[in-house]
Amino acid sequence: MPTDASNAPTAVHRTPTPGKRYFTVTDANRALTYVSRIVEDLAPCYVRVLELRHRLEQPAAGDNREQVEAEYDREMDHLSDLVDELQQVGVEIKDLERCLVDFPAVFQGREIYLCWHRGETNVSHWHEVDAGFASRQDVAVLQTA
Repeated sequence: MPTDASNAPTAVHRTPTPGKRYFTVTDANRALTYVSRIVEDLAPCYVRVLELRHRLEQPAAGDNREQVEAEYDREMDHLSDLVDELQQVGVEIKDLERCLVDFPAVFQGREIYLCWHRGETNVSHWHEVDAGFASRQDVAVLQTA
């Protein structure tokens, strides 16, 4: 049966936004020193938020609900501050559990994301805006195009 090309999925190509911060691979790796420190604070904070939420949903014997709620609120505020700090740098946290961070970049006139996650030593992958982690490609492709 013939296929209709108009129904084929197409990649979303977003044009760069004036005034938005974009990173080169070099810029992203330079910023990574600071970004990775924030992520190292964010990771245990996120785990603690999940633990506290679980305790609120399924209290253990002897839990003081007001105390757990207060601690949850403090941890949520701290988590929010860390996410805000990343946004001020110009990066986007895409997955709190995996500590996945995207650095907006421009390639061939379109917006892309340079992709990094906790545990990697440098920014070595990228993906299209409408793609995700599974579609990561080596940044060497960007330098040879």
